[in-house]
Amino acid sequence: EFISVESDEKFWQFVDTVKELTVYKNSVRSYYNLIIKKAGQFLTDLQVSFLKFALSLRAFSPAVHAFQQIASNEPPPEGCSAFVSIHGNVACSSKEVKKLLKTAAGPRPYLYRNDHRYPGVNTTDVPIAILYAEIGTKKFNTLHKLLSEKADEGKVTYVLRHFLLLSGYGVELAIKSTEYKAVDDSLVKDGDDEVQGFLFGTLKSHPELRSRLEDLQKHLLESSNDMAPLKVWELQLSFQAASRIMSVPKFDSLKLMKDLSQNFPTKARSLTRVPVNLEMRREIEDNQKVLSETLAVSPGEAALFINGLHIDLDVHNHFILDTIWAEGKVLEGLHNLGIEQGEQVKFLRLPVHPLDDSYAIDIRHSAIMWVNDIEMDLMYHSWPSSCQELLRTTFPGVIRQIRRNFFNLQVLFLDPSQEGSAELVKLAQLFYTHKIPLIGFVFVVNSDDRVDGLSDAGVGFVRLLNYVAGEYDHAQAFSVMVSMYKKVAEGEALSAADVASYLKKKFPKASAAKVLGIDTMYDDRRKQAGGVFYRKTGLSTLPMALFNGVPLNREEMDPEELETVLLQRIMDSTSFFQRAVLVQGQLSDDMDVVELLMGQTNVVPRINPVVLSPQRQYLDFTSSPVEDWEDTNTFSYLDSRDKTSVVSRRLKYLTKAGVTVWVVADFDTLQGRQLLQNAIKHMKSSTNMRVGVLSNPSSKVTEDNTPISRAIWASLHTQRSRETLSFVQKIIKHENAHLLEQGTKMKYLLMQGMDADAFEKKYNTLGVEFLQSQRLFCRDVLKLAAGQRAVIANGRIIGLSEEIEFDTDDFHLLEKITLSMSAEKIKARIKQMGLKAKASDLIMKVDSLLISAPKTESRREVGFSKDKLSVLQLSPREGQVFYDVVAIVDPLTREAQKMSSLLIQVLDKVINMKLQVFMNCRAKLSEMPLKFYRYVLEPDVSFEANDTVSPGPMARFTEMPESPLLTLNMITPDNWMVEPIRSPYDLDNIHLQEASGMVSAEYELEYLLLEGHCFDQSTGQPPRGLQFTLGMSRDPLMQDTIVMANLGYFQLKANPGAWILKLRKGRSEEIYQILHGGTDSPVEEGDVIVVLNSFHSKIIKVRVQKKPDKINEELLNDGSDTRGLWESVTVWNALERITGASSEEEAKKTTEDVLNIFSVASGLLYERFLIMMCSVLQHTKTPVKFWFLKNYLSPSFKESIPHMAEAYGFQYELVQYKWPRWLQQQIEKQRIIWGYKILFLDVLFPLAVDKIIFVDADQIVRADLKELRDLDLQGAPYGYTPFCDSRKEMEGYRFWRSGYWASHLGNRKYHISALYVVDLKKFRKIAAGDRLRGQYQALSQDPNSLSNLDQQDLPNNMIHQVAIKSLPQEWLWCETWCDDSSKAAAKTIDLCNNPKTKEPKLAAAMRIVPEWEEYDREIKELLKR
Repeated sequence: EFISVESDEKFWQFVDTVKELTVYKNSVRSYYNLIIKKAGQFLTDLQVSFLKFALSLRAFSPAVHAFQQIASNEPPPEGCSAFVSIHGNVACSSKEVKKLLKTAAGPRPYLYRNDHRYPGVNTTDVPIAILYAEIGTKKFNTLHKLLSEKADEGKVTYVLRHFLLLSGYGVELAIKSTEYKAVDDSLVKDGDDEVQGFLFGTLKSHPELRSRLEDLQKHLLESSNDMAPLKVWELQLSFQAASRIMSVPKFDSLKLMKDLSQNFPTKARSLTRVPVNLEMRREIEDNQKVLSETLAVSPGEAALFINGLHIDLDVHNHFILDTIWAEGKVLEGLHNLGIEQGEQVKFLRLPVHPLDDSYAIDIRHSAIMWVNDIEMDLMYHSWPSSCQELLRTTFPGVIRQIRRNFFNLQVLFLDPSQEGSAELVKLAQLFYTHKIPLIGFVFVVNSDDRVDGLSDAGVGFVRLLNYVAGEYDHAQAFSVMVSMYKKVAEGEALSAADVASYLKKKFPKASAAKVLGIDTMYDDRRKQAGGVFYRKTGLSTLPMALFNGVPLNREEMDPEELETVLLQRIMDSTSFFQRAVLVQGQLSDDMDVVELLMGQTNVVPRINPVVLSPQRQYLDFTSSPVEDWEDTNTFSYLDSRDKTSVVSRRLKYLTKAGVTVWVVADFDTLQGRQLLQNAIKHMKSSTNMRVGVLSNPSSKVTEDNTPISRAIWASLHTQRSRETLSFVQKIIKHENAHLLEQGTKMKYLLMQGMDADAFEKKYNTLGVEFLQSQRLFCRDVLKLAAGQRAVIANGRIIGLSEEIEFDTDDFHLLEKITLSMSAEKIKARIKQMGLKAKASDLIMKVDSLLISAPKTESRREVGFSKDKLSVLQLSPREGQVFYDVVAIVDPLTREAQKMSSLLIQVLDKVINMKLQVFMNCRAKLSEMPLKFYRYVLEPDVSFEANDTVSPGPMARFTEMPESPLLTLNMITPDNWMVEPIRSPYDLDNIHLQEASGMVSAEYELEYLLLEGHCFDQSTGQPPRGLQFTLGMSRDPLMQDTIVMANLGYFQLKANPGAWILKLRKGRSEEIYQILHGGTDSPVEEGDVIVVLNSFHSKIIKVRVQKKPDKINEELLNDGSDTRGLWESVTVWNALERITGASSEEEAKKTTEDVLNIFSVASGLLYERFLIMMCSVLQHTKTPVKFWFLKNYLSPSFKESIPHMAEAYGFQYELVQYKWPRWLQQQIEKQRIIWGYKILFLDVLFPLAVDKIIFVDADQIVRADLKELRDLDLQGAPYGYTPFCDSRKEMEGYRFWRSGYWASHLGNRKYHISALYVVDLKKFRKIAAGDRLRGQYQALSQDPNSLSNLDQQDLPNNMIHQVAIKSLPQEWLWCETWCDDSSKAAAKTIDLCNNPKTKEPKLAAAMRIVPEWEEYDREIKELLKR
């Protein structure tokens, strides 16, 4: 998979090399080394480093797993280690495959973008055979040999997909970031400076030992792993850390930064003793001013740049691999082309990619009849003329009235008599009346010399306008045009009679024959102007409109859309002009606006989609083989890069310098000669183009059928360039080619001044081998059919189909965009380097290399005013390609923890780099900045001592302090769903003093998320409440979800593979249909297919539309139909699995009878409180189903819950949802868990669950919760219990009685979230979840504004928007707030924290709840069994 990204050709070469490699499978390590060695035949040393890094990351495991999932959908035949699928039929043996190929019929299988297609003969009418096999096995080799031979014969399209017989194959978690949070509640002790038992305050009384005592104190501090609490004035450690890092030898500096940042809690105390180098501090502050101005990087912020590219440290780490891999290709390419190391990054910084794909026509042409001129016409004289007016604030959507020609609209139409022209003229009049753009017309009409305007409406129309414009002005002519079209009925065209009639009525004195007839004086520029300009622009079907020169497409030309489109274009171009005013010198009051517009790089002389297409292919010139093309047999064995290199080295040119254009054709055919003729014709008028010729013969090459091709090459070899050019021009003329066909000898066509002897000798001995090699190059590298024409400009391949004409104007366009986009910049850089020899060759090769590389963000120049004391500098290894890496980081930040590991453990081992690390320190810290942290990323696969692969990268925490309570948290990419699968310890409450031996935990990557945004095509709004399902053709409903109103967001749990996305059966499918787009399947494919084949986030955009007969129906209606959306859906698979329900009716019945209880818990301490479950079950006869948030449950709880369910007879389900990336993230683990209690209620549960009751894990229930479920919420989506106010001694702790909460709540009560009931139907219907998330997003930007995120603050804050039904007080009794007398009536008892006594919860439980111990004993006995 790695090699296939490099090149398809190399992939198949590698496959042939390893086709039976598994016979050498001894130990895993030796097999791995053998594979790396085999891959090294096709990769450079740098690429081998990337391969090892990719294997360590398991970067291509999802791609392999995706093929496994696709294979399972076939399904594989039993007992076959490899099989072939042909149009839905499968076979294991060669004999069966041959039989199936003969009878193949039926629909062709869908092929994916990442499928490996064998490069055989390209035909579309042959069967598709898909081989599922493990590369390297004997079975693979047998079937591969058969299918590759058939593909070479053009009898089959052969596709290879991986198929491995692995049980329970899973994607191994490649990157684990684990973090401990230290909680130390000990009091700060003032007084003696005690370190490991030594009282240094007392020892100061021995001044003679002062320096030695200081050394001892420093040593003891650094070797201690105790976490001494710091005083506030000591939290100024950033500069001290930088001083320490910069004071050690530079090769140890990064290791020290890693140690200080990742173990900060135990290192902090030693840092307080480090004196700050004041000179270094001044240098840091000077550099910070520079960085703030140039890069907008503030003190304390982090930034990483690789070759000037900004690397987002929060992005998935496979992005780092992708970046250095892509950069490596270009750097190695430049190195191979002879560009020195110091210059390579300068070439990378050249902006060679177009900023956008929209091109504009130059509108400075006399053929345009301008109706108005905003800068000169009197009607605009009151408008201000300064460009600064653009910067004046206005209401959104208001078009500024400025006396400058900012907005230029021209409408071109083929013939004024053409149907549809009237609507465009009326629209132009609307804009003219509202004084918006500059309007011009180009009339394209009959250009015959002797045409009568009295019979041709278009010609008559133009002559009439010329008459009016001459007698009056262009504005009057436009007025005539408008009034003439008003008389044309809708759907009809303007006729010649209409024109003559109008002339007679409006201008009775004018003679129709003199104005409209053949001998008119008003035929000015008709023949030359409009038609010539139109043909020169290369525009498509008329009518056509341009805005500021940019053509509008067919959809935009719809008269109903055009007004909206033009207003949007005006808004967009206003932004462009505003930027031009702000950038000094780009646009000022004394400049011509149109000149500025027409000076942009996207302005071209004509529009040719073939030349301007954004899909472009380039040749790779970076190889340097020693072979030649005279031996066709040897040439045929070269790969594409080597063939390209041979051709580029041997090709000769008709002129010496400029953009290199290769004309590829069969020059012994008329079409081929015409193409070369056009190229030469343009070349003679240009000083910036050189032409090379490359033969692509139409038939088998012989001397008899290639006289002109051989003559061109004979002259290139033997004549001076001037004589060669003249001779080539002569022999490609049609009449001379005809003479040669008639039998005329070539020597009779030679020209004066040519060396005839040298030519004839070469011509007669040249042979045809080199032409056969050129034909091979055209077939294998350019992918051209025999005789097909192509033009290659600086390595860019433009294949021409038979019907495409490529004339001199197209060559002019090609030269202009090649020069303006990249070649001129490359030429200037090469000139600065002083490389003059073969400069055009080098420009061509560098241009092709740079522009074929993926488009990146703009590269930044990172510089420092001084770098002696504040910048750590490490030099690259000599003689190798190196990367320019600049890191800006505060050594005591999360970014430093990650960046130090990335630089030391990975980049330093994978690539050669020139490294600069700037210490971007903050002056003050308000809190302890860091926790313990490990960033796990390995540069290569690691092995155990017995030569087996190690279980995976691991985070190790050693020498940890034993006294504090620690909690473990995983920091993973946004699209990963990770869960702990093995750990006997409570990962939320790790107390190392109590742990026997090592604390270990194993995590698993359970799912990769498929995320998306969904919008209604008609309204542009998210279809709130729409449901999607994800599955395979054999199991269409494996996951389902609901679309949020927030950004139309949805998420589905998936794993690598090809998945089918559908609307859920029920109202979603009845009302809506999916429009293709944003997914991996083409429009013609019936199913919407989404392919997950990498660890990268997959975010799709799905457009849906209401069915024509359902336009007025709503998903969330409040109509009388009680069986609405939420009741019409089937229950999730999980529910069906647990209840055994086999139909929708049974499942629905089961759902109605079930009491749904939701709870969240993490850590063994909290899970012990799930005694709550026993208390719920003891007090109800209704079947109970518990819903637990899976994300944070411990492995031991997940193991025990099935046994409890069986013993107590309840149902359960684990639900999970990943915190969306666009929603403000919480850092503290506990706050994240709290967030799940309230923020995702609408999407966590199956859509069939109507009501859910949340019960805190630390609660004891003493009543039947069915009573709470059936309670009338009186229209509110949820009900909470208010806080008690009967315990008077706690009055001072009731924060809701004063300040913000008192004024916000008014007469309402402040509610507690330990117990609440949710009507999910109502909750979803009023979009309560979307409202809560919206408010949370607004408030959570300030970390202090939602200090009690779930528990109360958010729902109480939203009480005016999302109503709360206040439950009767007895539903929640809590000793902290309720008096003892009310306890007897309590229906639930909550063990909430007491801010006054701070009593531990377990102790409180045994004291307050008599039945607690009985429940606890019962559960313990069950778990023992």
